[in-house]
Amino acid sequence: MNKPIAIVTVTYSPGEYLDPFLDSCAEATQAGVEIILADNGSTDQVPQRAAKARENVTFLPTGGNVGYGSAINFAANYLRPLIAKGLIDGEYFVISNPDVVFDPGSIDEMIACAKRWEQRGVQLADVGPYIRQSDGSAYPSARSVPTLRNGIGHALFAGIWPGNPWSKSYFDDAVMDQERTAGWLSGSCLLVRWDAFDAIGGFDERYFMYMEDVDLGDRFGRAGFVNVFCPTAQITHAVGHSAAKHPEKMLPAHHNSAYRFQADRHPHWYQLPLRVLLWLGLKARAGIVVAKARVKNR
Repeated sequence: MNKPIAIVTVTYSPGEYLDPFLDSCAEATQAGVEIILADNGSTDQVPQRAAKARENVTFLPTGGNVGYGSAINFAANYLRPLIAKGLIDGEYFVISNPDVVFDPGSIDEMIACAKRWEQRGVQLADVGPYIRQSDGSAYPSARSVPTLRNGIGHALFAGIWPGNPWSKSYFDDAVMDQERTAGWLSGSCLLVRWDAFDAIGGFDERYFMYMEDVDLGDRFGRAGFVNVFCPTAQITHAVGHSAAKHPEKMLPAHHNSAYRFQADRHPHWYQLPLRVLLWLGLKARAGIVVAKARVKNR
């Protein structure tokens, strides 16, 4: 008999999104699920009510708004004793945003995809599904790790010059109809191998929000693991609604994370001028996009 697979989601007043997410989990796998709501300080009482109403849902307060990766790590620590007791699957677990809706069988399809690659002798880290946005279009969820040139160009110009060559280059490899490896996979939904997650120490908790999935995928790759995109497993995701609701918090966090990612990969003393220029440029852009978002939301 299969053990239930753990699904970890980070909640922060998820509102109307949580119940459809929870409803879809049951049909996403035949193995059964154990869902952990790693809560970062919800005030709408939605996660608490969901946990009381559903036997396989656990409300797990993290102690405050500790950030996305920190909350996932917190939930992972909670789950490890359950693995030791044989109560949940110890090979894989799922990380998902609470504004995701799984297609029926999608988690089982990600597991099947993982098995295919493992049978080839690949040291697998994680599997990511095909992500539909709310309008039905594909979200480019499997990409190469951004270079300094493309990363800076995309971060600085994507919002004001959508057709810029750096963003175009960044998205050019986002092939969405082929099962393939990728530099990183969207953290909005991932099937993760426990051993790979533990080998790299989970998420880097210095990232409060954004880029933690890029960093995770890159560190998996640097440790010799492989990230696999599986388009036959599909989900729907309400991309970007959190940033739209709280631009004054989310957009600066995005820019801070973009800086950290590149600064960590250019740490030498002689690269200090590069880090300073990057910091100043991203800070300036953050101020511009927050001001624009506030005007739009009036």
